[in-house]
Amino acid sequence: MSRVTKWAAAAAAAVLLSGCSGGSSGGTGDEGKGRPDPSATASPAPEGAASSNLPASLTSQHLAWGRCKATATSTAPGGDWQCARIKVPLDWSRPGGETIGLSLIRTRATGERTGSLLFNFGGPGASGVATMPSYAALAGNLRQHYDLVSWDPRGVAGSEGVRCRSDRRIQAAESIDTTPDTPAEERAYLQDAVDFGKGCAKAAGKLLAHVSTTDTARDMDLIRQVLGDTRMHYFGISYGTELGGVYAHLFPGHVGRMVLDAVVDPTADSVGHALNQTRGFQRALDDYLKSTGQDPKRGSQRIAALLKRIDARPLATASGRRLSQTLALTGIVLPLYSKDSWPTLTGALAAAEKGDGTGLLSLADAYNDRDASGHYGTTTHSQRVISCLDDKQRPTPEQTRRLLPEFEKVSPVFGDFMGWDTAGWCHDWPVAGQYDHPLVGAAGAAPILVVGNTGDPATPYEGARKMADGLGKGIGVELTWKGEGHGAYGSGSDCVDSTVNAYLLKGKVPEDGKVCS
Repeated sequence: MSRVTKWAAAAAAAVLLSGCSGGSSGGTGDEGKGRPDPSATASPAPEGAASSNLPASLTSQHLAWGRCKATATSTAPGGDWQCARIKVPLDWSRPGGETIGLSLIRTRATGERTGSLLFNFGGPGASGVATMPSYAALAGNLRQHYDLVSWDPRGVAGSEGVRCRSDRRIQAAESIDTTPDTPAEERAYLQDAVDFGKGCAKAAGKLLAHVSTTDTARDMDLIRQVLGDTRMHYFGISYGTELGGVYAHLFPGHVGRMVLDAVVDPTADSVGHALNQTRGFQRALDDYLKSTGQDPKRGSQRIAALLKRIDARPLATASGRRLSQTLALTGIVLPLYSKDSWPTLTGALAAAEKGDGTGLLSLADAYNDRDASGHYGTTTHSQRVISCLDDKQRPTPEQTRRLLPEFEKVSPVFGDFMGWDTAGWCHDWPVAGQYDHPLVGAAGAAPILVVGNTGDPATPYEGARKMADGLGKGIGVELTWKGEGHGAYGSGSDCVDSTVNAYLLKGKVPEDGKVCS
């Protein structure tokens, strides 16, 4: 996300893989349809200006692939995993200056190798090193011809990851009302945002000004060169689609076979993203309510009333912690990422109606990457430092108050939170934002497959068409799935899986506008 979502990063780790319950299928008769793909055979265009004049110490570096240190990674099924580190410039305007290290992971192709297939799982802030082994079982067919590769982008996990506050302070901040109703609550909310930013600045130091999406796209092209690939073959999910679009804009001549799934709207600014997501989450909630036989309007009103009661009096839980309104809302959002999780939401809401917040708190903890011992992961910390460097737009509290009626009209459940989030997320951030929205025009690039899901809560379906159009005529090729959940590939549609596999494995580009139901 330029703000793909504050939700998407943590949910990627907790829900993305559970939502990908369907296996990747092999090719079908659809493989023979569509246009030829020049990405595997075209002569490479000159390198983009962002990667020119790099010192040989960077472009010729040798990656010392070896056993991964993390037990969960090194013993994961689906491949013999190797890890390494690559040096990249701290400041891409001074490529010969100070460097930082990025963590990489790979498993080698089992058959005739097309090249590396680089994955980004979203956020921003999701660890590719931690996620890739689990996702590899889903993408097993792709390993026939690709080395499956991922990495922790700068500022994330093993690549100079940032922790902005302690576990104790994170838990204490959960009592902050993120939909303030009084001047005192508003002051506390905004002060907490200031304190978080100061913690990030102290932890990250000079890295804080060099973790943008553009910086990471440039890192990607260096990774491509060091891996020995003429073309960038890439699979981006959620925020990873924005990253892919920015890469294609900077290096159109280096684009190989690129899939963008669960697509960010590249035309939206930070307020536009928040409104898009408010619509997306409400749409997914409506679909969930319909599936349980409820009227969406009445069901949403009932949930909104429950949240107001929790705001006034947080619920008791089995752990002894209290379920606040923010935690309750977080717990509602998480299962909307996967239709398979809807029954869990039903049980948690029923318990909350009876005064027991345990189920919703458990879901919120999963989203917030909190384990049983009370330790929190840093995904949302990384997400914030990246998205706040990207986002130029910083609404003031006064501007946000004027926006709230529009948000509330879109959703009685999520509107207040998403509206206030526009003011608090990057409030008084230590570094200025870089752009209103990303540039993704990629004239001269090979065809890029853009996959949209009509029921996607976090990256609403409309963003796929806008990304395809933004990439350029004949470059962005849209594939639609009429489904539910965050992302389409591996979510149960043989049509989607076979179309994506045919594109990546055989270079078969589908007709723009193909629909899988």
